Amino acid sequence: MSKQPFEIEQVIARIREAVQEFPKAAMFELYEDGYQSLFEQLISCLISVRTYDEVSLPVSRRLFDRARTPETIAQLSIAEIQTLIQDCTYPEQKAQQIHTIAQQILTEYQGELPADLDVLLKFKGIGVKCAHLALGIACHQPYISVDTHVHRITNRWGYVQTKTPEKTTIALTAKLPKQYWIEINQLLVPFGKHICTGKRPHCATCPVLEWCEQIIQP
Repeated sequence: MSKQPFEIEQVIARIREAVQEFPKAAMFELYEDGYQSLFEQLISCLISVRTYDEVSLPVSRRLFDRARTPETIAQLSIAEIQTLIQDCTYPEQKAQQIHTIAQQILTEYQGELPADLDVLLKFKGIGVKCAHLALGIACHQPYISVDTHVHRITNRWGYVQTKTPEKTTIALTAKLPKQYWIEINQLLVPFGKHICTGKRPHCATCPVLEWCEQIIQP
């Protein structure tokens, strides 16, 4: 079937409506639950790396029930942190990274994490996706966070033509209107989990099928 010229405003509006019935993306749900500091968002994103939201959400809450600031996290031993986050992937490695980040914030930034991309990217374990997402959610700074869903879906639409999430970030930064930079992750995570899935996407019931080129990447 022939497709309509791509209208990002209409696509976003349709997806907003379509995902209302689904659970929110983990980081956005944590923010709504009151975990709104840049430090909490950054640590939550680190926990979520290669971990399903259904696991990372309770793990983050368990850790923050015990300690929520760089000072209180640094007072825990690495073993204690590992026990608290045991259900996520690579708990031993992440426990070390979380403890180190907390200590660095105390010693290098007087306990206050700067809302600065370059600072966040210096921390071991923090990549562009997590840094962008934490700054976008906690500080409302306009950054695009590209995970597997954002990468897959925007390429499936034909909105960008890229091979890696890193290149998708660059392409979307050049093309996507800035008012959607934070929201694109918020919308496409549940959309990608429940409608535009990796395998066997539900195209017959997709609200944006008329614009989607249905490009399947190898």
